[in-house]
Amino acid sequence: MISQLQSLLLSTSYNLKSTLVLLALVFVLTMVYAVRLVLKGRVHYARVDKQGGSALLSKGLMEMAYWWLQPLARFLVALGITPNMISWTSLVFGLLAGICLAFGHFGFGGACAVVSGFMDSLDGMVARLTGVSSDAGEVLDATIDRYAEGFFISGLVIYYRDIPVLQVLALMALMGSFMVSYSSAKAEALNVDPPKGSMRRPERAVYLTLGAILSPITIAEYEYVRDYPIAIGFPMVIALGMIAVLANASAIERMAAIAKEMRKREAEALRLRRIAAAQADAELDASTGADALAPSHRRH
Repeated sequence: MISQLQSLLLSTSYNLKSTLVLLALVFVLTMVYAVRLVLKGRVHYARVDKQGGSALLSKGLMEMAYWWLQPLARFLVALGITPNMISWTSLVFGLLAGICLAFGHFGFGGACAVVSGFMDSLDGMVARLTGVSSDAGEVLDATIDRYAEGFFISGLVIYYRDIPVLQVLALMALMGSFMVSYSSAKAEALNVDPPKGSMRRPERAVYLTLGAILSPITIAEYEYVRDYPIAIGFPMVIALGMIAVLANASAIERMAAIAKEMRKREAEALRLRRIAAAQADAELDASTGADALAPSHRRH
């Protein structure tokens, strides 16, 4: 029993240290960007402008993250690293994040998720810098995104197996995540511009990763005495709750918008068919009338 407690405390300590290192790194990078912001103003990227921000993830934060990654993207190009190599690396770290979370190592899981998320952005940057962007690369990137996110939340589904309510919450978050992605893909296939909504892929990645990174702090501070056999990790649960509610709501909104647009198109197609049929009938009547008059002209 004592050895198990010591092992738990050691694990919590290492997870907390990894969290503090990540937060310190983010703080330093944020301060550097703040200086750049004061001296030269905001940076703008076409991809960020196209994607746009939301109430849950502003364009300013996305621009800052892209600015952080630009030097690393150029460094990878100089090393001859290909976008596909970066994409597969993102998948590996996504899998590692899920494994860490399945064992309750929130800090390590969050760190792996950060690396996976950065790699997910870097593959596109490197592709654009080297001029090798392609539809095949986009398909690979989107597929790996789905798997990485699935690994992350599936790890939490396994971890919370002793707390059914939280396990169901994680499953609902997983469902909402995939439904938002599915509705976006369906809209693109049908050439429909759906409402942007909330909890798109970048937002989900940020909130899930942040929930994992902050959980070791709350576990160390507030979960010395536990009512459950495992640490809950309140920030992680809050992140799952937000995604479970907002992602599913966004998916329903998107699918409703797609259905509405499809009904409009069907109604317009039916209207055009009726007009075409009416014109055909009018032409047929005119032709029949002309044929009926032709003999009377000959008698005169």
